[in-house]
Amino acid sequence: MVAENRREGARTYRAPSGLVVLIACVLLAAFLLGDAVVRGSWGQMLLLAPWVLLALWAVYEVAAVSAVRVDDGGVLVQNMLRRTSFGWNHVRDVDLRWQLVFSLEDGTDVACYGEPARSRPVRTRMRDDEAPKAPAGVRVLADIRERWQSATGPTGAPIRRTWDVPALAVLGVLVLWAAAAVIIANLG
Repeated sequence: MVAENRREGARTYRAPSGLVVLIACVLLAAFLLGDAVVRGSWGQMLLLAPWVLLALWAVYEVAAVSAVRVDDGGVLVQNMLRRTSFGWNHVRDVDLRWQLVFSLEDGTDVACYGEPARSRPVRTRMRDDEAPKAPAGVRVLADIRERWQSATGPTGAPIRRTWDVPALAVLGVLVLWAAAAVIIANLG
């Protein structure tokens, strides 16, 4: 899935299947928590909620958050809880193995867990005059390579590796809530 960003020319690539899985899990979590309210009480739902929300958080981190964002200045790769950003001048090579891989000048490789990924070519009935259509991952690789090779201007952003602090904060709140739920359940 490709989404245009606010900055001119920026594109974000992420797997659409991850968003589908996340939506299905959100609906399941809403059903489970609603069922806990209907069959029990709001208090029981609040004791069960952190466990359901922890599972939902894990699904979000594994399936939906990983993405690659490219613009004229560089790349931001988010792989679950880890973010790596760098300017185009730090890139030695861009390749598509099982997933997109950026080889950086410091000798490290940054694999992109989300989209784009290598896939089989689409099987269609072609007429004799039609050319075979390239897989989506190959088209995205060509677009990213073109951006890399035509990068001009301020592309010298340093290589930065950071954690996804908001996601870790949510995890911390959910773990504290779960611990409180265990203590309250054992007291009552």
